[in-house]
Amino acid sequence: MSGPATGIAVIGMSCRFPAVSGPAEFWRLLVEGRSTVGTFPAQRAAGAPAPVHPDAGTLRAGSFFDAIDGFDAEFFGLDAAEAAAMDPVQRLGLELAWEAVEDARVPAGALAGREIDVVVGSASSGYDLLRRESGSDRDDHHAALGSAGALIANRISSLFDVRGMSYCADSGQSSSLVALALGCDRIRSGAVDTVLAGGVGLIADPESGLGLANMGALSPDGRCFSFDARASGFVRGEGGAFVLLKRLDHAVADGNHIYAVVRGWSVGSGGATARMPDPSPGAQAAAVLSALARADVPFDSVDYVEAHGTGTRLGDPAEASGLREVFRATGRSRPLTIGSVKTNIGHLEPAAGIAGFVKAVLCVDRGLLVPSLNFSSPNPGIADFHRDFEVPVTARPWPGPPGRPRRAGVSSFGMGGTNAHVVLEQAPPAPTARAADTEPGPCASELLPWVLSARSEAALREQAVRLRDLVAADASLTLADVGHALLTTRTTFEHRAVLLGGDREEALAGLDRLAAGSGTERTVRGTAPGPPGPVVFVFPGQGSQWLGMGRRLYAESAEFAHGIDACARALQPWVDWSLVDVVTAAEPAAALDRVDVIQPALFAMMVSLARVWRSYGVVPDAVVGHSQGEIAAACVAGALSLDDAARLVALRSRELTALAGTGGMSAVSASPAWVRERLRQWPGRLSTAAVNGPASVVVSGDDEALELFAARAAEEDVRVRRVKVDYASHSHHVERIRERLLTAASDLAPRPPEVEFWSTVTGGPLGTRPLDGAYWYDNLRSTVRFGEVVEHLMRAGAGVFVEVSPHPVLEVAMAETADALAVASTTVGSLHKEDGSQADLLASLAEAHVRGVPVDFTGLFTPHRPRRVALPAYAFQRRRYWLTPPDEPGPDPRADGATGAATDLPDSEPAALGLVCAEASAAWGAKGPRPTAGDLAARPDSTFKDLGLESSTAVRLRNRLTAATGVRLPATVAFSHPTPRRLARHLLSLLTPPAAAGPAEPEGTSQEDRSDDELYALIERGYV
Repeated sequence: MSGPATGIAVIGMSCRFPAVSGPAEFWRLLVEGRSTVGTFPAQRAAGAPAPVHPDAGTLRAGSFFDAIDGFDAEFFGLDAAEAAAMDPVQRLGLELAWEAVEDARVPAGALAGREIDVVVGSASSGYDLLRRESGSDRDDHHAALGSAGALIANRISSLFDVRGMSYCADSGQSSSLVALALGCDRIRSGAVDTVLAGGVGLIADPESGLGLANMGALSPDGRCFSFDARASGFVRGEGGAFVLLKRLDHAVADGNHIYAVVRGWSVGSGGATARMPDPSPGAQAAAVLSALARADVPFDSVDYVEAHGTGTRLGDPAEASGLREVFRATGRSRPLTIGSVKTNIGHLEPAAGIAGFVKAVLCVDRGLLVPSLNFSSPNPGIADFHRDFEVPVTARPWPGPPGRPRRAGVSSFGMGGTNAHVVLEQAPPAPTARAADTEPGPCASELLPWVLSARSEAALREQAVRLRDLVAADASLTLADVGHALLTTRTTFEHRAVLLGGDREEALAGLDRLAAGSGTERTVRGTAPGPPGPVVFVFPGQGSQWLGMGRRLYAESAEFAHGIDACARALQPWVDWSLVDVVTAAEPAAALDRVDVIQPALFAMMVSLARVWRSYGVVPDAVVGHSQGEIAAACVAGALSLDDAARLVALRSRELTALAGTGGMSAVSASPAWVRERLRQWPGRLSTAAVNGPASVVVSGDDEALELFAARAAEEDVRVRRVKVDYASHSHHVERIRERLLTAASDLAPRPPEVEFWSTVTGGPLGTRPLDGAYWYDNLRSTVRFGEVVEHLMRAGAGVFVEVSPHPVLEVAMAETADALAVASTTVGSLHKEDGSQADLLASLAEAHVRGVPVDFTGLFTPHRPRRVALPAYAFQRRRYWLTPPDEPGPDPRADGATGAATDLPDSEPAALGLVCAEASAAWGAKGPRPTAGDLAARPDSTFKDLGLESSTAVRLRNRLTAATGVRLPATVAFSHPTPRRLARHLLSLLTPPAAAGPAEPEGTSQEDRSDDELYALIERGYV
């Protein structure tokens, strides 16, 4: 390589030290000149015998974590036994590697399968010795993997599914910088273009440092006095850091954020130039000179060196002597600023080099030198110290001249003589955004989704806290910046939430509520424990129409508007009215109560909505149409062209006007078998028009027979309701227009569908039958076998059923079928009556996403031209794993129906009522003012219908309650328990023993329980 490819970009960093959780906190520690050095925490020494060695105090001085036993085993897919067997350095290495990739703003899945190296500097923490002393290794088959040093790199490679080299370096105290240099070699050689490099050091037992104390390497003063006259040894430290490295030209081309550039590096051994373990100034100088040569930069242009700087009697003078050899060899004439991070965090031994590297990168990136602590007068072993060296004792701007890139060196020397040096350079300037790029472009959506996810509900809530704190602290972050970063730089996990916000305040309030375990009407939560199964687009028949159903979306969505315009052109030869005027309720417009207007308008709405779903990446695996909805299904599946489908729906609906006034239809809340048995009394006069679900049937035929049927049903306490149509589709009445229908469909040119087409005429996949005129006559004459088709599809693989319509009318019937089959199927609408906005559709897309459907929201952000911004690291949920596995959690009392509780569960009737009212308020339809939870709680015995809850939101309320409690509820729970108090009591009965829940609600579906007229309105609209 040559030119910019010779440089290696640092695009991601992570670090963890005592009281420091990441690079931002590390930088504050450095700038403020603080130290993490203290004594070994008492709680970690609990149960251990009091040390009697004279150096006990020295051993217990250092920079130690309060605990090293915590780990989020669930996140990394490990069981308790394996997690407990793992050396804590492996656990910390996994977490830091993940955070470095997150910091690089790269979703983990983007690395899978690629040739990416993982190189780590590490050493045992001493955990294996404790394992043997405790006897826990005798029957632990995970012990071998848990103690092997090489497993750190291997586990990280497995975590990201990367296929490059996995390597652990152990060269003593220089291990992690040696690992980084090796990774740079691999990139420059062309073997790989990306490397994850780092180091980890932990101390399970401070007495493991006894050998260092015996050598006199540890400071009896409990501090590192690097280059100071008081130098007496170092203090040990714990922690680690990782960086993600990438070829500079690739990083620039990909628009990565670049902290700094690695220009040169070198690793060499002192050989026999000094007695072990004494340092070799000549060998150290050779490593620095070699790194400068590789970097092709003069030493005089290097402004700062992050020294090894142990503060030992021999180490500091030797390092200064080596640097002076470099002075002489290069002719440098100006003093060099040097410092050591060991004065802040102690000596991390295998991770010391990477800790110094991260410090130097931060300094170069921010153009600031930070104080090196504990320096007052130079080490007398370094003659004329101030002639060649300076140690910063306060933070100050970078000393280099303007116009020259900032450069720094980083040294790390191993006790056995392996020396490493790296040369860093300031990152090239990022492309400057043009002024025009700072404003949103045309067609920018005002409502944008923030998509959060985590491995657990607790982690999801903490993610919300972290994101809220970040956004609140930085007013420059826009909705688009944050939302785009969440989508493009974070991995999607099973616990999910989508916040739909129109401004910062709304988004922050939504994060507050999500963090508290609750939500708003614009917060959608759910769990996607596995693949969602096939996506099925469902197109209902007549009944989902409403005045102005396309008005808002036509104005807000270019994709939808293009679809409506295309349908208008296809319908124009066959209708004498304006489709755009009808769907937007413009004046004058054809009346929406005419069947020859309703059906073509609904067809256009459904086809256009399907186009919008596809634009968000939601592509159907199968389509199902109900009665005239099959025409839209055929068009979306590619079995009919748009022109053919438009002609068919226009002519079909026109012929239906000939049947007006000759019959009718009735919705029946009963099983298909019950209906068939009763219809035998009226042979040739009544037919089963449609079977929508286990207890949802429509009958069709003569008016007088329908009245007699209704009277008979009332005698058996079965609810029957007339459908608001004056014709009898799917009955013998259709035979009168058979020839006219066949003529209308005679010139169709059907094609094999591109998407699996499930016929509600035949009750199965279309197969080889063509969608010709004969099929479309049968479509109007025969029974609509919708429930049968849905049952087949759910049995075959459950899946996600998306009702593509201006208002959901089949959602309850499909949810009841899923309940009857006890399958984990999801039903999602598109738009809802009296709303129909982009926000309405985004909420439906969010519902699909949280149930596992891949939804591509990124197009919403493009007009806003979002910046690449950093997000908080993942909120690991740690539990204690130490020598023996922690106690396994006890059985969940909700295990019979739980899907994973999302909040603190209510344990009293008032608490349950509060939850029901809060979720009902959030699930409210758009018609009329939205009541607050308090408004609903003030009328706990009013029915949901009287309170104003639309029946179409009943399933949404069920979904929200399930997400909030983890209890599986039937789709009709708001009808079976139709008041807030009754629903709260029922919910509480499922969460607590019956005695604590009060009088139990009957679980049957009596006439009283199922008397809500809105339920039957849904059933009837499920046909037409």
